[in-house]
Amino acid sequence: MAQRIFLFLTCIASVIHCGSLVADELDSKAQAFLKSNCVDCHEGENAEAGFDLAKLSTDFSKTDVEKWTRLIDRVHDNEMPPADYGTLDSTEKDEFLNLAGTWLKNEQRGKFEKLGRVRGRRLTNLQLERTLHDLLGVDIPLASLMPDEPKVNGFTTVADGQPMSHFQLEQHLNVVDTALDEAFRRATNSKPDESSKKLSAKQLSRSRRNRRCRDPELIDGLAVTWTGTLPFYGRMPATRANEAGWYRMTVRAKALNPPSSGSVWCTIRVGECISTAPLLNWAGSFEATNKLKEHTVQIWVPEDHRFVIRPGDVNLKKGKFRGGQVGTGEGSKQNIPGVGIEWIKLDRIHLGPNDDEIRKLLFGKVGLKNASKAPRKHAAQLMKQFARRAFRRPVDNEAIKPFVQVVNTAINDGNSFDQALRRGYRALLCSPRFLYFHEAPGRLDDYALASRLSYLLWNRMPDRRLMQLANEGKLQDDKVLRSQVSRLLKHENAKNFITDLSAQWLDLSLIDFTEPDRKLYPGFDTIVQNSMLEETHTFLQTMLDQDLSVKHLIDSDFTFLNSHLAKYYGIAGVAGDEMQKVNLSNDSNRGGLITQGAILKVTANGTTTSPVIRGVWISERLLGEEIPPPPENVSAIEPDIRGAKTIREQLAKHINDPSCSSCHVKMDPPGFALENFDPSGRWRDNYIKLKGRKRLNGAKVDPKAELVNAGPFKDIHEFQSLVLKDKRTLASNVASKLMTYGTGGPVHFADRDDIKKCVESTKKHDFGFRSLIHAVVQSETFRSK
Repeated sequence: MAQRIFLFLTCIASVIHCGSLVADELDSKAQAFLKSNCVDCHEGENAEAGFDLAKLSTDFSKTDVEKWTRLIDRVHDNEMPPADYGTLDSTEKDEFLNLAGTWLKNEQRGKFEKLGRVRGRRLTNLQLERTLHDLLGVDIPLASLMPDEPKVNGFTTVADGQPMSHFQLEQHLNVVDTALDEAFRRATNSKPDESSKKLSAKQLSRSRRNRRCRDPELIDGLAVTWTGTLPFYGRMPATRANEAGWYRMTVRAKALNPPSSGSVWCTIRVGECISTAPLLNWAGSFEATNKLKEHTVQIWVPEDHRFVIRPGDVNLKKGKFRGGQVGTGEGSKQNIPGVGIEWIKLDRIHLGPNDDEIRKLLFGKVGLKNASKAPRKHAAQLMKQFARRAFRRPVDNEAIKPFVQVVNTAINDGNSFDQALRRGYRALLCSPRFLYFHEAPGRLDDYALASRLSYLLWNRMPDRRLMQLANEGKLQDDKVLRSQVSRLLKHENAKNFITDLSAQWLDLSLIDFTEPDRKLYPGFDTIVQNSMLEETHTFLQTMLDQDLSVKHLIDSDFTFLNSHLAKYYGIAGVAGDEMQKVNLSNDSNRGGLITQGAILKVTANGTTTSPVIRGVWISERLLGEEIPPPPENVSAIEPDIRGAKTIREQLAKHINDPSCSSCHVKMDPPGFALENFDPSGRWRDNYIKLKGRKRLNGAKVDPKAELVNAGPFKDIHEFQSLVLKDKRTLASNVASKLMTYGTGGPVHFADRDDIKKCVESTKKHDFGFRSLIHAVVQSETFRSK
């Protein structure tokens, strides 16, 4: 009985009023069902576990919809009432589910028709940055200037997690000013920013040959850096950026004293390289071999920052340098691996429009000089053109009248035309019509649909073709809409779709949040971590490009590796620093997204693994099973870092506690399936414990568990097989995540029928990833507010 009480409490976590169940929407049969199965233990002030069946109303304006949804789901899944209560009459159960489900669905749909599923949705930081880039032609980073955004239902795009405070308004204004300053600077700049220089090994090396420092040394015509642990060793003062900007750096280098593998993996990073600012930003990595070879990276470099190139493989033998500096010849005498640079070419570049194109974006075909001859006339024209682009829909003269007046007032005050126009643009970019999505209840009009589609796939404003189709009223046509999805996915702007989506959906934005304990898990380095990210991004991009089944999220016979990551995983036969498709053997422990290092790392804390954390992650991110938060009176499990107890032993109390088991039987099994993977993403048969500096094998890892309604499994392979018996669940989850991400609202009870249609329409394509995107975009839910 206690289990039943707690299950109801955690599933609904609210109070229900029996007296209010006389609402017209639920007839006496539904009332009778709840009374006969719930009220005897959950009524009044003395209700067991404090759960009073006293306040769940069918007055839709007062009730908690999510709690009703959970109630219906738990009854449907035979979790409510619990087993010790007895078996429900199947006819009564079906009748209740039909009555309650129909009522809830109709109430939600009625509300959506009046107000829409999503209200007050605005551009995210990333979307604001890219939209300002499109509008003004600038390329400077802007998102980092804004406050962090909360994730609701897993995404920053969800309207419920987008408050707007005075502080955020001030930051928005700062971002707009920064973007406008850069745009007008480039538009009125007579000297282009682009430049190029080639630096020889001599220029890259230390200024005095015998100087002890952390700069490279000149040996046989190469600027050489040896393996070592000194901070920013390998810095090159000659690469210092005189001004902030995008730089394309090409380095021609080779390995020195390589190990038996024949190569030395090196990192390229950027920073100030001084004791007061020791942090370095990642730019890339490359595998240096015995032959000189060119490698290119592209990165934003702040002013006064410089490049640092050094061996980055932690497995390499490291040099010992006294006094925190490196003397000439010290590395050679120690016979340690190093990297020798012949030359570096630095190109200062711009991404996107050039200066002439930016002038056209700001001053149109008229140009600054001609516009200044009739400032008020041309200001009105330019403001209307800019407003149409900024608001992502047509505007009339009346709508932009206040903004035009801002320009005219500035002109009257004696400002130049470009200064006055800048004020007008500034006012437009602070308008809610720019910052927020303009969507009316009901079906989206063509312009709103163009924006929704563009921000789903590009996280940026619609391009000219989309706006043209919206002008012609053709986007509502299913065939046209489908063709535009295909076009947008092939476009250069779609190169970030997988990166943007996975950063939130799969929590890959948290890859830097923890660092594996090097004593427990040696071999992990920044090259491994970034290779792991690239593995997952390439894997998902391949799923998208080839419309591969969502089953690959759970299991696959291939992945993408470079030589460094392959070595880290213990997979032989992979050479080169480029990501390449690698077929996995039948007995491989790898296969599927869930066994990739990036996923395994973001679901661990760096020291220990927890089946609870990984289990919740898999349940919510891939299986579509939302796990409620633990009750306040249940203590968390503290990991035993001494290795005296296994995680299974630590979880035993929770599993055996009726108040905990209802959730743990769902979320723990997927976590146990991954328990053979340590926090750094490697396979293990035993837990590791430290004795002094020694790594010792602890208890044997036991991954076996049992999936609710699916059966027991003994290892990762059997777990994968069980999950893949129901690919619809995976497809439904992917469709739901895409819908949430793209519309800015979670999937509600009333949306489930549409999700089901999306999934069924992709069955003939084996629930392909690309097919699911098409299905979601075609759905009524996506095409409605």
